[in-house]
Amino acid sequence: MTKDLKVVRLIDANLNRLKEGIRVIEDIARYHDDNKELASKLKSIRHKCKIDMYIELLKSRNSENDVLRPTTKSELNRSSLNDILIANYKRTQESSRVLEEVFKIINPLLSEQFKEIRYQMYTIEKENLANL
Repeated sequence: MTKDLKVVRLIDANLNRLKEGIRVIEDIARYHDDNKELASKLKSIRHKCKIDMYIELLKSRNSENDVLRPTTKSELNRSSLNDILIANYKRTQESSRVLEEVFKIINPLLSEQFKEIRYQMYTIEKENLANL
């Protein structure tokens, strides 16, 4: 794939962020809303967020030295499940965009995969939150 551990670290962080954000939305749909259709759709998307470089990702990980590891005040400011949903939709869209851009220089097929995931999350966000 790539030998640049800093680029792999960037991929690792954003891949984790993307899957974690999808999981939060999926679990709210599943356990809070009992929405099997939405939870299943999100689970399917989350399973598409896999790339074949697990060991490289682990080797590049340096979470203990992440310069922005401490929680920011805005991350603590959630007053409802809707706030959590919105934050996690944005998290998934932003991280899939980073992956889309980085993979343009490494693997254009993966770039397209993450672009498609980003657009799927835009659509699901609208369907899920437009009636709030």
